[in-house]
Amino acid sequence: MKLSNFLMMSRRNFLFATAASSAFIAISKFAKATTSTPDTHKTNTNTVKMTVNGKPQELTLDTRTTLLDALREHMDLTGTKKGCDHGQCGACTVIVNGRRINSCLSLALQHDGDEVTTIEGLGNPDNMHPMQAAFVKHDGYQCGYCTPGQICSAVATLDEIKQGIPSHVTEDLTAEQKVTNMEIRERMSGNICRCGAYSNMAEAISEVAGG
Repeated sequence: MKLSNFLMMSRRNFLFATAASSAFIAISKFAKATTSTPDTHKTNTNTVKMTVNGKPQELTLDTRTTLLDALREHMDLTGTKKGCDHGQCGACTVIVNGRRINSCLSLALQHDGDEVTTIEGLGNPDNMHPMQAAFVKHDGYQCGYCTPGQICSAVATLDEIKQGIPSHVTEDLTAEQKVTNMEIRERMSGNICRCGAYSNMAEAISEVAGG
């Protein structure tokens, strides 16, 4: 046999052996990964009970589920909107135990046993809440996307003033608080309206407050 033929066969044998070894190693790693690696994608769930718009709710949720997603995706209460999802726009505002919160920043499991009110719980087209009726009357909305959060926040704002909870612009902490234009604008500043209907909203809130 010529030396050139011997070298060619040796090279072929070398390549074949290398390919076979690589395939064996890859198969071994795959088999090990599928049999011994723990499932790192397994989700943790828990049960949460809350009262939403006067109705008891019991849900089994991924522990990472926000209150916003629980309302929208698991209870079909889509009136509460997802805007920035960072707690900066206020579109997701709901009322929990009488206080307004950004539902996108709160885990659903934190509200076990709580009472939650969304825009659907305040009123409907046939029986509107006074704040909803005032927003319609004063055109306190344009595109309407932020309106549910604005209305929930407005209702809670008047309750805060009635309870004597001060804001950043409250001057006298010992006197009875009043619903002034400055108080309304300060307390509603966390709810952004990209259409710029702030003046109309202030008029609606002032009317409901009785002034």
